[in-house]
Amino acid sequence: MDVRSRNRVRVSGRSDGPAVVLAHGFGCDQNMWRLVAPVLERDFTVVVFDHVGSGRSDLSAWSEQRYSSLDGYVEDVLEVCRDLGRGPVTFVGHSVSAMMGVLAAAREPGLFAGLVLLAPSPCFIDDPAAGYRGGFSAEDIDELLDSLDANYLGWSGAIAPVIMGNPERPELGEELTGSFCSTDPDIARVFARVTFLSDNRDDLAKVTVPALVAQCSQDAIAPQEVGTFIHAQIAGSRLVTLNATGHCPQLSAPEETAQAIAAFAGALR
Repeated sequence: MDVRSRNRVRVSGRSDGPAVVLAHGFGCDQNMWRLVAPVLERDFTVVVFDHVGSGRSDLSAWSEQRYSSLDGYVEDVLEVCRDLGRGPVTFVGHSVSAMMGVLAAAREPGLFAGLVLLAPSPCFIDDPAAGYRGGFSAEDIDELLDSLDANYLGWSGAIAPVIMGNPERPELGEELTGSFCSTDPDIARVFARVTFLSDNRDDLAKVTVPALVAQCSQDAIAPQEVGTFIHAQIAGSRLVTLNATGHCPQLSAPEETAQAIAAFAGALR
């Protein structure tokens, strides 16, 4: 299957600029980058795509066997980057896509000039024995997934505003709710388990390319301790705390988010 059609790959910006690949998180699609892309297009080739099962990707390519772990998504990321034929890219992964980037760069570091891990989390579940705080107890995650299974649309309407934050801007939560609700519930159930049950803490040390950890000042999904942990585990990484609040800074603070990406990617030239 053609990779560009499968993942609805779209390329814009400067054809002679370094490539920046933007990857969305759970329940979203490439439209989440629409406010960031125009800023980056001034200096970079900007690549957006939909994960299989999300947005306007080719749903016929989705199977539970392939996408019941991050591995299927990681292989897709590698295929997208190879297909570009642009040399090393700066990969920007939001939320769960940040760990896709970590795994992809560990497997084929030559494809990547650098990683931007935006509002990342290698493990959402607390591990008190290891002194790790992910933000949720195992019981919290079980309850979240049970609620999703019981009533996906109701779950979407309740959780999206929490993920988005910024209660004074309800339109942002409404947009995320709409994005969640447009996802096939059966696919969303599988992707949610991949997102909230994966543990990639041990994979962070395998990253050898330059990395920027960009966390938000207030994030109910990925608290600041998570960003600090990731920064400590990836040798030579940089940590920046955006003034943005919520888990989706590309919507709540697109200019600040774009500037952080551009400054990092530009320094890799």
